[in-house]
Amino acid sequence: MSPGGGSPRTKRGILERLDAGEVVIGDGGFVIALEKRGYVKAGPWTPEAAVEHPEAVSQLHREFLRAGSNVLQTFTFYASEDKLENRGNYVAAKFSGQKVNEAACDIAKEVAEEGDALVGGGVSQTPSYLSGKDETDVKTIFRKQLEVFKKKNVDFLIAEYFEHVEEAVWAVETLKESGKPVAATMCIGPEGDMHGVLPGECAVRLVKAGASIVGVNCHFDPETCLKTVKLMKEGLQAAKLKAHLMSQPLAFHTPDCGKQGFIDLPEFPFALEPRILSRWDVHKYAREAYNLGVRYIGGCCGFEPYHIRAIAEELAPERGFLPQASEKHGSWGNGLSMHTKPWIRARARKEYWENLLPASGRPYCPSLSKPDGWGVTKGDAELMQQKEATSEDQLKELFKKQKFKSNTMP
Repeated sequence: MSPGGGSPRTKRGILERLDAGEVVIGDGGFVIALEKRGYVKAGPWTPEAAVEHPEAVSQLHREFLRAGSNVLQTFTFYASEDKLENRGNYVAAKFSGQKVNEAACDIAKEVAEEGDALVGGGVSQTPSYLSGKDETDVKTIFRKQLEVFKKKNVDFLIAEYFEHVEEAVWAVETLKESGKPVAATMCIGPEGDMHGVLPGECAVRLVKAGASIVGVNCHFDPETCLKTVKLMKEGLQAAKLKAHLMSQPLAFHTPDCGKQGFIDLPEFPFALEPRILSRWDVHKYAREAYNLGVRYIGGCCGFEPYHIRAIAEELAPERGFLPQASEKHGSWGNGLSMHTKPWIRARARKEYWENLLPASGRPYCPSLSKPDGWGVTKGDAELMQQKEATSEDQLKELFKKQKFKSNTMP
């Protein structure tokens, strides 16, 4: 948001800002935030709230904007037509993918006008790809969303949350048909995509497909994501290609994740709270991302507005201003100097919070977990998707497999 708030005179485009060396702050995670608020169903994680509860989506956009976001992504994660009818989902039949995508664009554009924010229209991985559909079929799915983004004239496009670079490339190629700038992020770690393509090669393929901004989002914590972005940067340098770098990690500590990321952790999705990043962790992330050369810095699942505010506050010296939300937040806790208790007032300093090792308050819980590690990905029969709801028999088979795998864990 601009220093004084209000409507900007003329909004500059995403590449204009990045080419000038400016820091662009993304927004945070919508599906997990809105699930906790009662507007998204865990499991399908689809964005019908844009139609059913537009006020909830607007409010979250507004909070991210006030916290410092320069980009508001349309709430179109998992809004492809095939996802909206997958495994018994009612959304495609009741509303249609077009209506959901249009509503999400309208909400984001309306809130973006309240500040100096751009609107990014987003697509993500599809059940069609995971089920083995070919390039033509998958691109047709992306194109349906793209038609809405073109109609609503979003500022740029984002292909995010891809486990396989092949599908990500198809998404970028489709989005480039619009003539608008395209950003592409993959939900991978340093080991690369689910078929073993390393991060550096993933970045090269995405840029050659037409992406101007590349990086990672979701599945891993900031430390792991920045390791992956560094490998992408090195891959691009080796190939003599140029692109802006982007990072939107989880707001959860995930040092124990396997290749599949946090969805493999036994705590996913309903018991992740002990892993949440503090605002001070996010200060560290923002500085390390900036030092790596990343200029599009945001967050994904678990990132709340106060996390985004932490990015904006850490990088305020480079940006030249603080976000509006900082009006109610003293730098490094200095507002605590107003507290009634003296031991709390003693915490009103950077040194205290920067060096604190937070306790979990859970004496009988481990600090790390054992990921499930089923190793299922595109091409495996268990990952074939269906329109019908998952049957009781199908669930029983999965329960058996889960019990077997648990019993064989060391």
